[in-house]
Amino acid sequence: MKPRISQQEFKERVTRTQIEMKKENLDLLLCFSNEAEPQFVRYYSNYWPSFEFAGLLIPQQGDAILLIGPESMTYAKHVSSIQIIRRLLAFRESSNPDYPGADLDTYASILKNDLDLESVNKVGIAGYGLITHQIYEDFETAMSDLGAKEIVNADDVVSKIRIEKSPMEIACLKEAYRIASVAMNKVIEKIKVGMTENEVKGIALERILAEGAEAEGYPFWILTGEDSNQAVSRVRNKVIQAGDLVQAQVAARYEGYVASIGRPIVMGKATPEQKALVEAGYTVQERMLEAIKPGVEAKAISDLHYNTLNELGFADHILYGPAHGTGLMENEHPWVESNSEYQFRENMTFCTCLYLGNDEKKIGIRVEDGFVINSDGVEVFGNAKNGLIEII
Repeated sequence: MKPRISQQEFKERVTRTQIEMKKENLDLLLCFSNEAEPQFVRYYSNYWPSFEFAGLLIPQQGDAILLIGPESMTYAKHVSSIQIIRRLLAFRESSNPDYPGADLDTYASILKNDLDLESVNKVGIAGYGLITHQIYEDFETAMSDLGAKEIVNADDVVSKIRIEKSPMEIACLKEAYRIASVAMNKVIEKIKVGMTENEVKGIALERILAEGAEAEGYPFWILTGEDSNQAVSRVRNKVIQAGDLVQAQVAARYEGYVASIGRPIVMGKATPEQKALVEAGYTVQERMLEAIKPGVEAKAISDLHYNTLNELGFADHILYGPAHGTGLMENEHPWVESNSEYQFRENMTFCTCLYLGNDEKKIGIRVEDGFVINSDGVEVFGNAKNGLIEII
């Protein structure tokens, strides 16, 4: 049976968040999400908006309320673990239809009828960097009417309970990585000179969906040859040439959880320069995975990353830290960086995100895999082919 997050686990997430809210003296929390960044709402409700925006109101005690746009009620009822669902005009799609005659709720009606709130002091927003200006203004007005003295960034309140994954979350990530591994291995099997980047992505997408993913994990890319020194990108219909070094990314989303795998692929026999670059990526990944365990400082792994690449002559290829959290987004809090101030803990999940870019020669690669920290080290997700991959 395929893993899924249970209704009970969704409910427990709300309860754990309410405990953190009491510690932070938050009377009310608004979680905000959009189609590209569903994490803050989906974590509690399993709801992933399409076209419209989504929100979730969590009071310090009582039931959470899912906030959706005017068109999504039948969809939301079908997937949401949250039973109270309300439609607000502010959460409509960006083309701003008026919906004349529609019977819609307002913050005021929800606060009075569903939450029975007469006053608040301190409220928070999770998804603070995502929320639209219009939705923020409407929320700010409603909170002001209740006497709120401050609205704060509450991303950390939610991130704090998401950092350590439950057994079912880890199972969902493993399934996502199984799917992504199948897709990456199919790319390695089928890629050939003369294909476009888009054709190769199509090979991966077909397998991702056929294996049971709900979608790609993000708009992943295949970059070939010159101008592959793009840490984030999109496919460009560029034709793969003999001798190209290809930066191949594959990402799958399963039950909300995202797997991301990155592999460098050489179209032919690797040149000494290509081989050295690829081997540097795998060397630093291997050393990192050997060193990470509970109690190890994240900063120490960042230092290991830099020192290893400096030793191998590739320190000037570094753009950012070597790993980041992963879960409902490919890229979750926390990052592993030179200024990190936390220790690794059991059941935290990360991606090694080892991008090495040479801007002078306009080539770049990424070695990326997900893993979970266990009691004495790490378990790497998936079984995608790795090492020096040459298509001959």
